[in-house]
Amino acid sequence: MALWTKIQQLPPGSLQQIYSDRDIFPIEVRHYLAQYIEEKFWSDIEPQVDNPQHEQYIAGLVNSLIAEIENKAAVVSDSEYFLTKLKLVEAAKQLRIRYGSSPIQLFTLIRDRLAAEMRLVQAAGSDNLAGLPNLMISNNGAEVLQKVNILRSRTQGTAEDLRIMESELESFALQYHECTKISASLQQMISQPNAQQQATAAKLQKRKEILEQNLNQKLAGLMQMRLALGEKLKETYQLLAQLQTQVLDEELIKWKRDQQLSGNGATFNSNLDTIQEWCESLAELIWLNRQQTKEVERLKSRLQVDYPPVVADVLPQLVQEFTQLLSTLVTSTFIIEKQPPQVMKTNTRFTATVRLLVGGKLNVHMTPPQVKVTIISESQANMLLKSDKLGKSGETSGEILNNSGTMEYQQNTRQLSVSFRNMQLKKIKRAEKKGTESVMDEKFSLLFQSQFSVGGGELMFQVWTLSLPVVVIVHGNQEPHAWATVTWDNAFSEPGRVPFAVPDKVPWNKVAETLSLKFRAATGRGLTEDNLRFLAEKAFRGNYNENTNSMLTWAQFCKEPLSDRNFTFWEWFYAIMKLTREHLRGPWVDGAIMGFVRKRQAEELLSSCLCGTFLLRFSDSELGGITIAWGSDTGEVFSLQPFTSKDFAIRSLADRISDLNHLLYLYPDIQKDLPFGKYYTPYQDNPPSTNNGYVRPQLVTQIPPGFTGHSYPNTPQHTLMQSPDPSRDTPSVASSYAGSVATTVNTHLGSNSNMDYLDQLEDLNLDNFDIMGYKS
Repeated sequence: MALWTKIQQLPPGSLQQIYSDRDIFPIEVRHYLAQYIEEKFWSDIEPQVDNPQHEQYIAGLVNSLIAEIENKAAVVSDSEYFLTKLKLVEAAKQLRIRYGSSPIQLFTLIRDRLAAEMRLVQAAGSDNLAGLPNLMISNNGAEVLQKVNILRSRTQGTAEDLRIMESELESFALQYHECTKISASLQQMISQPNAQQQATAAKLQKRKEILEQNLNQKLAGLMQMRLALGEKLKETYQLLAQLQTQVLDEELIKWKRDQQLSGNGATFNSNLDTIQEWCESLAELIWLNRQQTKEVERLKSRLQVDYPPVVADVLPQLVQEFTQLLSTLVTSTFIIEKQPPQVMKTNTRFTATVRLLVGGKLNVHMTPPQVKVTIISESQANMLLKSDKLGKSGETSGEILNNSGTMEYQQNTRQLSVSFRNMQLKKIKRAEKKGTESVMDEKFSLLFQSQFSVGGGELMFQVWTLSLPVVVIVHGNQEPHAWATVTWDNAFSEPGRVPFAVPDKVPWNKVAETLSLKFRAATGRGLTEDNLRFLAEKAFRGNYNENTNSMLTWAQFCKEPLSDRNFTFWEWFYAIMKLTREHLRGPWVDGAIMGFVRKRQAEELLSSCLCGTFLLRFSDSELGGITIAWGSDTGEVFSLQPFTSKDFAIRSLADRISDLNHLLYLYPDIQKDLPFGKYYTPYQDNPPSTNNGYVRPQLVTQIPPGFTGHSYPNTPQHTLMQSPDPSRDTPSVASSYAGSVATTVNTHLGSNSNMDYLDQLEDLNLDNFDIMGYKS
């Protein structure tokens, strides 16, 4: 609760900016659960609606938070804190009603509150930040806030100067009017002279001279005030331009880059709400200073005087510069908050969210704008960036269903955005291929366009933004190569590039970092230095020198097949990552799978170990395969034919290891039940019958006799054999592996007759089983 401790040291009333009496997440909850909230909600997770793991984690977190509130309310003293108790009970009730079906919204709300608290502490001074986590707030946050405060103070100062100038102008107008009346009276007296009027005329003439002298002084003062005000506004413009450059070209560009890297698995702690606050402050300040500049121009027209030739009038140009600054801010803050999928399959639903960061501040939501989505090719994206227009009247490269929507304003978050939840790519128009190019190398982008006015129609804006590169596929087998294209682009694209240019070769250490990020995001644990060294040797086809940072080419990465193989490096890596994510995540995260080790190295490691020691390594010869290697009492090392996803869909890795009694120790000397026991499927003596009345069989993995390295008198040796993948009749590399895996079908029917047994198996309708020479 370090953050809450710091918050309580701020001046009274600071938290009124964040919490209110009618808040659905009251300050009492924040206070009584301070430690719990900071520990649980300062997480690395950036909630993603389409990520089931995030949804499950966040739902559990929100439910536990509500339970904590209820528990805290139960222990609060009725006599001393009765109102607080009621507040906590009501808060728990309302949170459950409002966010029970949408926990991600509550998770985001709480994180936004924590971020707002951090900004308050940060704005109070750097001394207050000791011991606080540097999360969601940019290192430049305090500097930006300080500059915003300075500019706000300057804007208030020029507003006061403008008020004084207008007051002086009104005084000048009154005196000028009086002087005009005196001049008219004198003119009349001169035309009708008499002795009595001569004395009056002399007084009036004296009065006129004094007024004219005062008017000249006031006019000079007004001109000086206008010049000084113009210089102040010019300086404010320069400061605003510098701050806007920092926010847009540094902070927002960094956010976009982090968003792109998150597509490769990098942690994405989005600070978009903070950036929106900065942009809203910029929009407000630019608009106010633009209005002040126009007002000074209007006052000048009332004076009806011109500057001396030696003095430059900066104000007319300054109005244009403020307008251009606002235009840049508006067009730059029309962003894609949630990117569409970068590997997009035709006729498959996908989502995206677009947000205008300054929409609320400029009251764009008063007339909600429409947003249209189209898909364009790489060449069309180039044309758009060069001329700000698409050729041939908005030509596109495909047809998207449900591609228009209206931006909506959320009052509680002050966000103007539109979420496209049911888009679908129906058609795609591809360019002609050159050389070795394939459809999975071709990049497209989604173009989001809108238009709206601000200032009551005073300014009209046409805005657009491009998504990250998208690869369009029509079949699942195109997915691995498509992800190679996307991964390379996300990792190695450079700022300000021509769409969608990427380097043809990059240093291996950058590739290694990317591979580890991808693997960690998919499986829960990244790659070690040994893993990456193994991958380098494979990617460079054995020509890797770790003392030099070799350059890996795009062709080596995903175009050229590996030595003596019919698949590429990326295809091999992608298949391993997919297998681990879907079937091996737990043991991999626990460190029970060595994985990235060559067959010869595995044999060297096991040859000196106790009989029955084994390790798991990813197959070099079979895509998405993992094999078990074990040592025998003769020193010989055997490798089991690789298991694939199809095998693990039948029986898990842990259960298969449990079945094989000759496997005793996970390398180097860990009793196998320790790492794998928690993943075993509980054994059922009386398996339940299925709905159709048949008894469900239990499959038990075995290997043929003679490959265990020693015998076990109590181990049943059945002749019922099955390959891990029923579609394979023979091992893929027969000389490398210890035959087929045998799978015992245990039906618990109690018959001793071979023919009865065959009949029972036939009743079980088990296809692809070779039963004692008969084919079922």
